[in-house]
Amino acid sequence: MLHHAVLRAAEVASSVVVVLAPGAPEPPMPPGVVVGFTRDAVEGQGPLEAVHAGLLATGSDLALLVAGDMPELVTPVLVEMLHVAREASVEAVALQDGDRFRPLPSVVRAAPALDATEALLLGGWRRLRDLLGALRIAVVDEATWQALDPERRTLFDVDELGDLER
Repeated sequence: MLHHAVLRAAEVASSVVVVLAPGAPEPPMPPGVVVGFTRDAVEGQGPLEAVHAGLLATGSDLALLVAGDMPELVTPVLVEMLHVAREASVEAVALQDGDRFRPLPSVVRAAPALDATEALLLGGWRRLRDLLGALRIAVVDEATWQALDPERRTLFDVDELGDLER
């Protein structure tokens, strides 16, 4: 499953960083894809800690955030998100989903996102939605991204065994 997310990220990003829990073995990666690995500084601190570790490991101005349990990311949607991030005067980009936005996938400007993750972690916050709430955000409306992904597969993630059956 992780290979699918890594391959989609590699199609649109100059480098891919996979964040692992402390002590977790490095998983094999798809052939032909160069992947860097980094680790959470503290285990069990939630997704915000993982984003912090990933941002520390990236040398890019923009960071595409995806989860390893998102096997059906649609490349044109990711391209659109990166385009909005480059063109708009914002610090993050997310996808609209009904009356809210989804925290993953998202694109963040690395420097302000790193500052925000550090402050949030010190304050005891752990959710990605908290990070996006702390940044100036652009939300890609549903009509725009669903034109690129009519089946909404970009938002699909695997949280339970039954999700794999879908």
